[in-house]
Amino acid sequence: MSEPVAVVGIGQTRHVAARQDVSIAGLVREAAVRALEDAELTWADIDAVVIGKAPDFFEGVMMPELYLADALGAVGKPMLRVHTAGSVGGSTALVAANLVAARVHGTVLTVAFEKQSESNAMWGLSLPVPFQAPLTAGAGGFFAPHVRAYMRRTGAPDHIGSLVAFKDRRNALKNPYAHLHEQDLTLEKVRAAPMLWDPIRYSETCPSSDGACAMVLTGKRGAARAPHRPAWVHGGAMRSEPTIFAGKDYVSPQAGRDCAADVYHQAGVVDPRRQIDVVEMYVPFSWYEPMWLENLGFADEGEGWKLVEAGVTAMDGDLPVNPSGGVLSSNPIGASGMIRFAEAALQVRGRAGEHQIDGARLALGHAYGGGAQFFALWLVGSEPSDR
Repeated sequence: MSEPVAVVGIGQTRHVAARQDVSIAGLVREAAVRALEDAELTWADIDAVVIGKAPDFFEGVMMPELYLADALGAVGKPMLRVHTAGSVGGSTALVAANLVAARVHGTVLTVAFEKQSESNAMWGLSLPVPFQAPLTAGAGGFFAPHVRAYMRRTGAPDHIGSLVAFKDRRNALKNPYAHLHEQDLTLEKVRAAPMLWDPIRYSETCPSSDGACAMVLTGKRGAARAPHRPAWVHGGAMRSEPTIFAGKDYVSPQAGRDCAADVYHQAGVVDPRRQIDVVEMYVPFSWYEPMWLENLGFADEGEGWKLVEAGVTAMDGDLPVNPSGGVLSSNPIGASGMIRFAEAALQVRGRAGEHQIDGARLALGHAYGGGAQFFALWLVGSEPSDR
């Protein structure tokens, strides 16, 4: 039997366009200190550190984990680096959880970060021929044709993306850590925003953020000593597939469907739409909310956009998605997936502040990365799993 895994501490930085007041080391330590304070633990209580970030060339610092060991209290302790493109924050949390579940370490600190102000991610992702077709500029250029394919496949009207963006940006106003706090935003302004990559408008895309997120994970004994209600991991999985291969479904990748099916099986979830109370979904471009609703089993094929239009995914809907404001409101790339996992944990701990969903008992954290090729998911609950 594996050790039950609990999240007992969570810390985030304020996500902003540029944290010029701190180095990368200062950024990650800020999040880690907040996680330790939440758990009422010290550096001495941590047995190992698992760190994750997006590609090193974003900031131009190779193998940053080596120089971050001191800032994270990891000198003389095991320290592990994880990298799975944009899904890395989620994958990093899963590696840390598995170390606890396997009883390799009793208490693990996991941290993910990005300092986009010291990079240019869009052009860093615009690779030259022959490594990439000469059609795209940044991630948005890559994913826009897949959004168009979804619209053609499902008949979704062109205002759905604006509904998602407006919802998430309004939710972000309730989250003090969110990067974008657009007080005067209206749906009309979102719909009138300049087109960046047809059909993705400026207000329907994620910002470039500096930020970090950290969590403290421990077993049953550590959870019993926690000062606040823990979040219990009911299931977690990672899946991947190539970026390009014959027959790949870019609208609903098989790896995403398989990842969700595995997590639901672990947790005994047979009807995710009814059993899961809140979802923190990785949505860097607004149209991916309806697409992932279908990919993750919350809606039948072609029906995801209808849930958005009906208000199902709003904070007062029966399946709230991204009450934190999501990636559309904060995007420190390497940390974005971990933020989704951490926000799901905050919900079931009852510690999400103004964006808390009343009665949240089971929450899903989701991350994807690369060319929709890497996926990570975990399901956390307010009580230990009975499986």
